[in-house]
Amino acid sequence: MDAKKYLNPKVKRKKKKLLRDASRVITRLHLPDGAYRIPKIIQRIVALPDTTAEDLLAQIMLDFSERHRDIKRVFGLHLNKVKDYVPRDTVLSETQRALIGAYFTMEYSIESAALFNPSIVPHPDQSHLDKGSLRFIMSLRATGEGHVSSIVFRSGILDQDNTILFDPISDYVETPDLQLDPVYDRHLFQLKLNEMGACNETTAHVLDRLPEDFTYNELKEKIEEFRAKNVLSGARQNETLEIMYWLANSNYEVSFRPDRLISERVIFPVSENESKGIEDARFVQFFDDNGEVTYYATATAYNGFKVLPQLIETKDFIKFNILTLNGKAVQNKGMALFPRKIGGRYVMLSRQDGENNHIMFSDNIHFWQKSQIIQEPKHPWEFIQIGNCGSPLETDAGWIVLTHGVGPMRQYCIGAMLLDLENPAKIIARLEEPLLTPHEEEREGYVPNVVYTCGAIIHNNELVIPYAMSDIMSGIATVGVSELINCMQPVFS
Repeated sequence: MDAKKYLNPKVKRKKKKLLRDASRVITRLHLPDGAYRIPKIIQRIVALPDTTAEDLLAQIMLDFSERHRDIKRVFGLHLNKVKDYVPRDTVLSETQRALIGAYFTMEYSIESAALFNPSIVPHPDQSHLDKGSLRFIMSLRATGEGHVSSIVFRSGILDQDNTILFDPISDYVETPDLQLDPVYDRHLFQLKLNEMGACNETTAHVLDRLPEDFTYNELKEKIEEFRAKNVLSGARQNETLEIMYWLANSNYEVSFRPDRLISERVIFPVSENESKGIEDARFVQFFDDNGEVTYYATATAYNGFKVLPQLIETKDFIKFNILTLNGKAVQNKGMALFPRKIGGRYVMLSRQDGENNHIMFSDNIHFWQKSQIIQEPKHPWEFIQIGNCGSPLETDAGWIVLTHGVGPMRQYCIGAMLLDLENPAKIIARLEEPLLTPHEEEREGYVPNVVYTCGAIIHNNELVIPYAMSDIMSGIATVGVSELINCMQPVFS
């Protein structure tokens, strides 16, 4: 590290802004309050004269077919959700089938409220690029009606001058297909049940009859067999079985069609624990010991009352596995995985107490039992709390970690520190002042006075930082890596 110190690194803010777009909509199942209303709606549709029904469907197709690819397929899927309410002696025409599906379909504007908290990683495909260029994928938190959050994506190229060229954004947005019968590891499943306080004679009876790797349908079969035999009785038994179903539904697989553009893909809440959103995905390109690359993201599932830390994994941004994180040390938000193992162990930054920066080590990426504090609030701009702002970035000098600090008037700023390469629990140096503070034009939004990021990238000796502005939109800033490190003050332990 150079002896020369700058007062502050020179940060360049790019003009490009990533703005919310209310026209980006997905389709969702729409059921009325009270299941008793469903057959009434179906009866009204079936009672329509054929000509009226055909004219109505034609108008619906005129209004919505250009907003969604294959809208009739969606109508068919949603018809299947209510088909049990159709009288058994009723034979539906194709027009009636499509109309019923349409009446139980709604549009949801995924980013009508905000587009923020981005992270950025290298694209899996780096072919056909000019020298010195890098293709990237950026994830963002999109928020719509009811403050429900989902994960959306953008792609583009950083050229040799770190000029950012975004790919065109598609007019379409699609949710993935849900894998209907995912596979579970019995050992991991049991450990999570134990952590939840749900390991008892009921879970033992069900799990002992399952193979080491079991499917959702196999779990369902054993649970129903158990209920039929009525081995045990009472509220505790039923509660335990519901917890098993809840856990199974919280771990799932989704896949997009490969021909869909990255900007068309949205990971929207699926399970009950995500009912209020999937928040703040921190993506990282992870290199295993054998050189194999997997993209992981830590994210937060939120149901309006509790948070549930999740791990998202993908090889290609087409197929995603969404899994619960386990262990005593993963009960809070804001975890960030290191991009490789250190000393043969997985390493992750975390925020256990909502105040300090912690670090965790584990032999198993799915289980984290212990953490230790490595950084406490020190400066006025972070007196309320500190935390990480995404996965650490490896340099010859050490691990660069972007941090966030909360100060007076609940102002969020972005700082930085440097961790030892082989002992990341040791802070080598840190910035005394924030790297990014909300500018005047960045202060207004859903949550005022906030700049925040979920992950940056190093390219051509610059740190490229996509960052959120007051929880409403996002921008991009760059700073020289060497200059940033030279501005940090040594930390002596």
